[in-house]
Amino acid sequence: MKFIKNLYFSNTFFICLGGLVVLFVVGFLWPLAFAVAKIAILGFIVAVVADFTLLYRRGKNIFARRILPEKLSNGDQNEIKVFIENFYKFPLTVKVIDEIPVQFQVRDFGYTATIPVNGHHAISFHLRPVKRGEYHFGGLNIYASTPIGLINRRFTFDQQAMVPVYPSFMQMHKYELLAISNNLKEGGIKKLRKIGQSTEFENIREYVLGDDPRAINWRATARKSDLMVNHYIDEKSQQVYCIIDKGRTMQMPFEGLSLLDYAINASLVLSNIALKKEDKAGIITFSDKIGTILKADRRRAQLHAILEVLYNQKTKYQESDYEMLYAQIRHNLHQRALLVLFSNFGSVNALYRQLPYL
Repeated sequence: MKFIKNLYFSNTFFICLGGLVVLFVVGFLWPLAFAVAKIAILGFIVAVVADFTLLYRRGKNIFARRILPEKLSNGDQNEIKVFIENFYKFPLTVKVIDEIPVQFQVRDFGYTATIPVNGHHAISFHLRPVKRGEYHFGGLNIYASTPIGLINRRFTFDQQAMVPVYPSFMQMHKYELLAISNNLKEGGIKKLRKIGQSTEFENIREYVLGDDPRAINWRATARKSDLMVNHYIDEKSQQVYCIIDKGRTMQMPFEGLSLLDYAINASLVLSNIALKKEDKAGIITFSDKIGTILKADRRRAQLHAILEVLYNQKTKYQESDYEMLYAQIRHNLHQRALLVLFSNFGSVNALYRQLPYL
C-alpha cells in the first residue's frame, strides 16, 4: 500500500493491524474486548500520525553517498563504502538498498543499520567482479523508520557512476611487494649473484682466489699495487614478452573467471616485476590472427600501456593459429627475448598438432 510518495508501511504496521482486526472481531462476542479494541485502534492511529509527523518534518533529514574507487580489480574483493548521516532528533533505523551493477546479478542487495541522533554511520562491503569492462552503479535507496517503526520513508540519492574493471592490479601490487622484500627467503628462494661472461659492468674489487684472471684490471692494479679485477653481472634490459592466446579454449571458466582473465592477470603481474627489475616488458595477443603487439620497453609509461592493452582484450571464438604466431614472432622480434605463452589445449592431440610450432 502506498498513499503518498515515498511512504511505505512496515511489517510491524501490518502485524499490529491484523491484531486489531482480530481483537475487533472478538469484541462482538465479548463486550470488554470491544472496548479494549476501540482504545487500541485509537492508540494505533495516534502512533501512525506521530510516526508520520516525525518522519516527514521539513528541513534536512538524512544524507547518504557511496564511496567508490577509481577502478575495480578483476577477480579480487573490492571494498565499497556507503556513508549515511542522520539529521533527525531521534535514532534512525535505515535499510539501504544499493543498486549495484547488473553484472553481479543481485536484485535486492541491501543491509540495515541504526544511526544515533545527529550521528553518522559508514557501511563497508566487498564486490568481486569476474569480467573486465564498464560497471554502472545506480541510485542509493534509504528506507528510514523511527523507533515507533510503523511506517518507512524512502530517500533516493542520485549516486549513478561508472567504474571500469581492470586486470587484477591488486595481485600486481601484492607480488610487487613480495619481489622487492625478503619474504622470498621464507619459501626457500634466495638471490643468486652469478659471475658470468656478460658485459654488464658492476664494480672493481680486489682479486680473490677463484676469480677469472681474464677480468684483471691492469690499470687499477698498477694504482693499488694489488691485483684488482672487474666484476660483471648478468645483463639487464632483457626483453620479456607475455603471449596470450585469445582462442575459444581460453573462454573456459574456472571459479568465476575465464582462463583468458587469469592469463591477463598473470601477464600484468609478470610484466610489472620485469619492469621493476629493469627489464623490458611487452605483450602479444593472438587467436586466428595477431591481435596486439606491444613492443617491449622499459619507459615510465610502459606499465600503463600494458594495463590498457590488457583491459581491452576479448576472447575470439576461432581456433588459434600457431603457425601464424610463429611467423609473426620471427618477423617482429629481432633480439633475444623470453617468451611466456598463456594458452589452453582442448585435448592432448590438439597439443601434439602444435608442437612443431612451439
